[in-house]
Amino acid sequence: MAEMQVTLGNTTLRNPVVLAAGTCGVMGEIKDAINLKNIGAIITKSITQEPRIGNDPVRIATLKGGMLNAIGLANEGVDSFIKNQSTKAGALNTTVIGSIAGDCIDAYVSVANAMNSVDGIELVEVNVSCPNTSDGLEFGGCPKRLATLLTEIKQVLTNKGMIVKLSAAPGDIRPHAASAIHSGADALTLINTIPSLAIDVETKRTKISRGVGGASGAMIHPAAVRVVHDVYRDVAKDANIPIIGTGGTMHWKDAAEFILAGASAVGIGTASFVNPSIAPNIANKLTDWVARQGCRSISELVGSFSLQ
Repeated sequence: MAEMQVTLGNTTLRNPVVLAAGTCGVMGEIKDAINLKNIGAIITKSITQEPRIGNDPVRIATLKGGMLNAIGLANEGVDSFIKNQSTKAGALNTTVIGSIAGDCIDAYVSVANAMNSVDGIELVEVNVSCPNTSDGLEFGGCPKRLATLLTEIKQVLTNKGMIVKLSAAPGDIRPHAASAIHSGADALTLINTIPSLAIDVETKRTKISRGVGGASGAMIHPAAVRVVHDVYRDVAKDANIPIIGTGGTMHWKDAAEFILAGASAVGIGTASFVNPSIAPNIANKLTDWVARQGCRSISELVGSFSLQ
């Protein structure tokens, strides 16, 4: 059988399939639907310093080829998370990655410091890419501000690796990826949802209350693959920094595309809403694919596609 383990920082995942932040519950509630030992990792819901109610309903709308959401980072806040959720991490039979968000440097650092003390969380994903809050792109959209933020966070993450989740919204995000790596990122997650607008033609109103939301699902997959390839080729490969390719993976072939484009791991998000058990199936199919390619390890296929 092919070797499917992948490494993010100093953490080894049993396989490259990761359940993306906000798609598997706060702390792996999806365990009631799937056996988590069959996937590589889960990422918690993004946690902020203070509790957040989030955006007003309607927050989610179905689209052709995906969905639109504007949740607004609704969460219980870090104090409640540490008290009520963090103790569950060690019993989930998979690697747990904690996701953090904030509206200023001090808020991010506070949550990172709290996550650093949780034994069952092995990595921290810094979400600077959420497109449906007023402040979500303040850091992720500016390489210099991003570097300032990540340098501060890295100082308190003494026990955890740091993953940085970037948005494709700024356009060419290679400078942002380079800034993240130079500031101590151990891995990158590319990409978050894409800011989009959907209108009900009968009511002449937007389909979600906030108006603009984040599009996800199959419709964004080719764009996500391009971003992963560009960042891998021009930034991450030489720096030896792994990428979690996220965006529209609905089938194992979508995951394989990400691997060939340069991702070491693949995030599953919208697909879990359609079929909660899809992630282990994708992991199994990837194992078969690696064997058919005549490879001993999935790492041999990372970034191996040809433009011809």
